[in-house]
Amino acid sequence: MALTVDTRTLTLTPTWYVTFEVRRRGLFPKPRSPRETKTFATEAEAKLFARQKLDEGLAVIAGTINPHSPKQLIPSNRIHAWLADEGTRPRPRSGDE
Repeated sequence: MALTVDTRTLTLTPTWYVTFEVRRRGLFPKPRSPRETKTFATEAEAKLFARQKLDEGLAVIAGTINPHSPKQLIPSNRIHAWLADEGTRPRPRSGDE
């Protein structure tokens, strides 16, 4: 039995997000840290977008959207390693080998 998939209607559920700071515009009466979040279907797309925002000099964090498992959170101090694909694979817990 052959399986056919119509790629025109196929959409992937976003499983990754990238949050980045938004540059301030105008005058704000009090200090704030505005952020924006974009979602992506694949880790590769999220990495591409995160790299663009880093190149603009913005602070970036990323991670997986619940209920995606294993849950991953990439803080701003680990973004460069994640983009280089270092240490982003979940480590097996003892007994899971």
